[in-house]
Amino acid sequence: MKEPARTLAWDDFRLIDAVATTRNLPAAAARLGIDHSTVFRRLKAIEALVGTPLFERHRTGYALTPAGEEMAALAARVDEDITAVTRRLIGQAPAPAGEVRLATSDSLLTELLMPMLAAFRRLNPAIRLDLVTGNAALNLSRRDADVAVRATDAPPDTLVGRRAARIAWGLYGSVMVAPVTDPVMESDWVCLGENLSSLKVVRHAQAMVPAERLSGRFDTVLGLAHAVASGMGVGHLPCFIGDTWPGLTRLAPPDPAYASDLWLLTHPDLRRTPRVRALLDHLTETIAAKRALIEGTAAGMA
Repeated sequence: MKEPARTLAWDDFRLIDAVATTRNLPAAAARLGIDHSTVFRRLKAIEALVGTPLFERHRTGYALTPAGEEMAALAARVDEDITAVTRRLIGQAPAPAGEVRLATSDSLLTELLMPMLAAFRRLNPAIRLDLVTGNAALNLSRRDADVAVRATDAPPDTLVGRRAARIAWGLYGSVMVAPVTDPVMESDWVCLGENLSSLKVVRHAQAMVPAERLSGRFDTVLGLAHAVASGMGVGHLPCFIGDTWPGLTRLAPPDPAYASDLWLLTHPDLRRTPRVRALLDHLTETIAAKRALIEGTAAGMA
């Protein structure tokens, strides 16, 4: 009896997508969790099956041929469909239990959210939290995270959420440094680096502070706060950090021009998921209780 001819399977498209994305076989193998020789052998078999090369081999890596571009595009569409079905099924979960992956920055996590998350766990012991920190944007449509807590004035149109507060930024210095008549003009400065240049307060430092008075740049808000507290220079910090650290003193009122919105975001398919909704509701309530601190208007901080 003659065996039926082999047809392309989803694993074949996943392999093509991995090679197209990484442009080299070792990286594609690592992404797929298989070895380099297996990727090479399977790619040759796929090309033999379809009867045409899918990649051109260049010194700079593997480049898609027109046939390869067509297959890679189909792989992307199928992957999106699978992800969408997964999200919808997860969104139908009947009870607030399971895992919620929360993405935020390290400064928001350690200086604002951690007590709120601890309280949430006490109230919802069946929900496990998976925390992802960093300033890079994550793709919630691919479930890199279920919920994101971000400081932004322009949240992605593909997400839904709640604006929880307005983050104020003030100018701070170290209590260890002797006061000067005009800290803005007489002090060294520290600021955030290019990776956070989208923040208005960073653009101010770049435009207003002479290079010879800029003693350091930092790629995290926490690193900047420690630099200010240690006396390395004055700098702008979120008020929820600057007004709570004992080593810092506020030198000027918050400038509304530097403020940014604090958003709680999720994907539309997940917003009614019980565990996601429970976390969003809890964070909305507990952040509201801290709004004066976040917005720089706490008692005695005018």
